[in-house]
Amino acid sequence: MIKAPQLAEKPGIEHGYFTRMGGVSDGIYGSLNIGLGSKDDRARVLENRRRIAQALTVDPARLVSPYQHHSADVITVDEPWAPGKGPKADALVTNRPGLAIAISTADCGPVLFADHHARVVGAAHAGWRGALTGVLEATIAAMEKLGAKRERISAVLGPTISSAAYEVGPEFVERFRREAPGSERYFTASERDGHAMFDLPGFIGGRLENAGVGEAVNLGLCTYADEERFYSYRRATHRGEDDYGRLMSAIVLSEA
Repeated sequence: MIKAPQLAEKPGIEHGYFTRMGGVSDGIYGSLNIGLGSKDDRARVLENRRRIAQALTVDPARLVSPYQHHSADVITVDEPWAPGKGPKADALVTNRPGLAIAISTADCGPVLFADHHARVVGAAHAGWRGALTGVLEATIAAMEKLGAKRERISAVLGPTISSAAYEVGPEFVERFRREAPGSERYFTASERDGHAMFDLPGFIGGRLENAGVGEAVNLGLCTYADEERFYSYRRATHRGEDDYGRLMSAIVLSEA
């Protein structure tokens, strides 16, 4: 797993942006696929999730992830749920020790949040739609309800598709211009007429900074370019593969 120095230095917090390595799945899912919604063997997926929980030093039954649907919905987690039984949401927050909150990605932006003074953490799945409609801001607001202060929050973006690999059409660009004034700086011309390359990590970073977090960091890791370490929905689509693995990013407050 990959650790962000900005989070690793915080006392009482464990976290990880897990790569595709170290699991039991094979084929296109090789090897640490955690996607319960994928076509991978469920027993293998559960074993992969167990290994992630073990790496975070938590009970596998206390590693939870939501049913993601590209929204701005946030859930405050007080108790765990069974794998695959999570509520529909794209971000989780908690102040409960020993409860690992996690999201899955395969090009979208995994953002982990922490205010270690208030002992509040969050995890958000920020694809273009969620980032545009406010999932990051909603996560921060939910953390504040638990006692966090945004100026103390560290927010770190893990492995995400980079602008070099993210070509979008004119309708996409127009929606951003309409709904996020000033977002033009996150688009550059592509080789195809009328298309553009979109800087999703830059857009996420801009939203976090505008929201007033104390620290907004991008680890600068591209899911599409680094096949050895990361799954990529877009790479799988370009190859005509019928499915793809999912990565997990998780954070947990250590038991007092």
